[in-house]
Amino acid sequence: MLEEIYKETANHMSKSIEAMKKEFLTLRTGKVTTAVVDHVKVDYYGTPTPLNQVASVTSLDATTIAISPWEKNMLPEIERAIQQANIGVNPNNDGDFIKLFFPPMTTEQREQIVKQAKAMAEKAKVAVRNVRKDANNKIKRLEKEKAISEDESKKAQEKIQKLTDEHIAKIDAALKSKEADILKV
Repeated sequence: MLEEIYKETANHMSKSIEAMKKEFLTLRTGKVTTAVVDHVKVDYYGTPTPLNQVASVTSLDATTIAISPWEKNMLPEIERAIQQANIGVNPNNDGDFIKLFFPPMTTEQREQIVKQAKAMAEKAKVAVRNVRKDANNKIKRLEKEKAISEDESKKAQEKIQKLTDEHIAKIDAALKSKEADILKV
C-alpha cells in the first residue's frame, strides 16, 4: 500500500516539474524559439486551432521566426491571431508567409521574464507541496484505519518529505538554468 503511495506521489511530482518546463519554453530567452507561438490559436474555419496545425513554423535565426501557412487564404487569420496573442512583435506579411522579427531584449525585459519564470517555478513548488499533502493524508488515513502502525506512518511521511525535497531541488535547478539562459546576452 505504501509503495503504491510513494510511486503515485513521485509520479505526480514529476508531472508538476514537466508542466513547469513546458511553461518555461514559452518564455523568450536571448535566442527566440518557435515555442513562443505555441499558445497562438488561429480561427480555422470557425474552430480555434493551434498555429502549428495550420502552418509550418520555423526559426530562421536567433531573432526571426517564419510562418508558412499550408493554405494561402489563412495568412490574414494567422496575422490576426498573432496580433491578438500579444507576443511582443507585429507580424510582417509578404503575401507568401509571415515573418516575426524579435528585437534584442533589454535588461528590463530580461528581468521581467525572469520574474515570470520565478512565478512559474513557485506554482510548480505549490503543486508539489499539494501532492505531498495528499500523500500524507492517505498515510494518516491508513494509520487511522489501523492498516499501518504509528511508526510506519512516521517513516512513510518522512519518505514523502524526502521526495518533496528532491523535487523542489529539481525545480530550483531548472529555474536557475532558465534564469541563466534568459540573462545571457
